[in-house]
Amino acid sequence: MKRATVPVRGAWVRFPALLALSMLAAMATGRVSAQDEVPFITTPDRVTVAMLEAAGVGARDHVLDLGSGDGRIVITAAKRFGATGLGVEIVPELVRKSREHARAAGVAARVEFREQDLFATDLAPATVVTMYLLPEVNLQLRPRLLALAPGTRIVSHDWDMGEWLPDRSLTLEVPDKAIGREKKSSVHLWIVPAPVHGTWCAGGARLEVTQRFQRFSATLQERGALAPVVVFDGRVDGTALHTESGPATQARLSYQSRPAGAELHWLQASGVASAHAGRSFVRAAAAGC
Repeated sequence: MKRATVPVRGAWVRFPALLALSMLAAMATGRVSAQDEVPFITTPDRVTVAMLEAAGVGARDHVLDLGSGDGRIVITAAKRFGATGLGVEIVPELVRKSREHARAAGVAARVEFREQDLFATDLAPATVVTMYLLPEVNLQLRPRLLALAPGTRIVSHDWDMGEWLPDRSLTLEVPDKAIGREKKSSVHLWIVPAPVHGTWCAGGARLEVTQRFQRFSATLQERGALAPVVVFDGRVDGTALHTESGPATQARLSYQSRPAGAELHWLQASGVASAHAGRSFVRAAAAGC
């Protein structure tokens, strides 16, 4: 079959001409689907281990690899880190090989490989999601990834997720990398932040939170007061909220999702906000404030 070369974010990937045209058309329309077959490029073993280490994978984790190729990420997660895992891949031959590799590695009881569209995959069971996909696909997945349980770790090889900046990135020298002029790989880690945007109430206090991914700004005001008690900025690390506004307004909050509704627990505070330590805030609709 005739081969064609298509640019992918500074790297040049060779794959069938018809597939190349399909991918370019999909990029032009802003929609890439699993049926467009993101080209399979092997993740080097050193990068595989670095991705799992960056996510802090352990025996209690369930790793979901989107576009799992030959299965090496899920198999390594099980064999080296003791995790369970699922790999989804739309190429039947790669799924078959993945299952063979899992049996050979002695981890077939802890991992599963499915021939499945990654956009049709239920992401909720995962504690860690790994990806080596085109940037357009990452962006399409982003809303679903942000909707996962707070604290879920997302790791991507090379490609980012636009305005949702990584919590951590690292660069590795990879002499055996198959694509790109520079033999380097980037590993990006995101920790899904709790959804804290909105109005929260506790007694006579009202907490207005504006959130942009893992960053937030908040204003705390007592009922009837003309001016806010305190205004502060901070960061959401999974379910933990930390202020970054200086010693006068240091605070630490924790997000908890309950059947009756989410709560924000004000665990610690200093300065003018110290009187609010120990308070639990609920969303305004539930509190009626």
